[in-house]
Amino acid sequence: MDCYPFLHRWLTLFLRCGMILPKEGETMGTKEKLLAILEEKKGDYFSGEELAETLAVSRTAVWKAVNRLRCEGYEIDAVPNRGYRLGRGTDILSLPGIKRYLEPVCAGLKITVFPSVDSTNTRVREQAAAGAPEGLVVISGSQTKGKGRMGRSFFSPADTGVYISLLLRPPHYTAQEAVKLTTMAAVAACEAIEKISDQAAQIKWVNDIFMDGKKVAGILTEASFDLENNCLDHVVPGIGFNVYPPEGGFPKELEPVAGAVFHKRMEDGKNRLAAEFLNRFLTYYSTPEISFYPQRYRARCFVLGKAVRVLSASSQKDAVALDVDEDCRLIVRYEDGTTEHLSSGEISVRLR
Repeated sequence: MDCYPFLHRWLTLFLRCGMILPKEGETMGTKEKLLAILEEKKGDYFSGEELAETLAVSRTAVWKAVNRLRCEGYEIDAVPNRGYRLGRGTDILSLPGIKRYLEPVCAGLKITVFPSVDSTNTRVREQAAAGAPEGLVVISGSQTKGKGRMGRSFFSPADTGVYISLLLRPPHYTAQEAVKLTTMAAVAACEAIEKISDQAAQIKWVNDIFMDGKKVAGILTEASFDLENNCLDHVVPGIGFNVYPPEGGFPKELEPVAGAVFHKRMEDGKNRLAAEFLNRFLTYYSTPEISFYPQRYRARCFVLGKAVRVLSASSQKDAVALDVDEDCRLIVRYEDGTTEHLSSGEISVRLR
């Protein structure tokens, strides 16, 4: 039975259904189309003749595309009389690799994947200022100028992390409500980690994700305001995951606190983690009537009941973390007996 027409129809449908989304006016090259096929049927063999027929190129062009993918780090097996296949152990961040795990709730996203950028938040904010619509997502395997909270840098080495930023334009959100997006992202990150790793993840209010006492992810939410109505014009939640420990270990200043989701390479670990985070976050964001995510946040917030230090640019105040309210604000009681509901800021956990 001639399977080439079937494979050709499958690839056409695969592209038309949005599994691969080139920008308007752009076309995918042979390498990208080949990767889409190999990613979708990872572990299956495709003959060079079969691929050439489907892609409407020569077998030499297929061979060159395979070699270019190998140079980018993809493990592609070649077996006589069977053809090419993408090794199941491959773990390289890619658009086809992420898309194959996305759920329908993410259908409207416009995702771009880079091996490296200066900052995913910066890229998205630039697009937001130019009028880009909600749903733009930038994902990268490293950052040269990763951004952390309080103006700090975010350690973003190559090949061991996943860095994701989204453009959101929520209607009628005030500055105080922006914290909801950070806390949605925190719950989504924990759930994604737990699904992929089968290990528990916890939240250090408001935006840090911990496993086994070590920080494995951090969230930075940046926003722009419409001064006419005092509501948000756009919001850019960004998250960085330490998927694996970096080669040579973390920098000395981070060693006491930094950890990784996995301690050894996992099949498609990066793509699965990125996709699962987007699945979970978009489920919360696109369904405002979901009211249980604050309870899920509270259940994972490990600072409750502990002595903390509330940090700001001008002061440090000792307190006890009492609870997290329905808006995911941290309720603290200071040493003078007064209480406060914190919607933003930073805390450190005090050792008694």
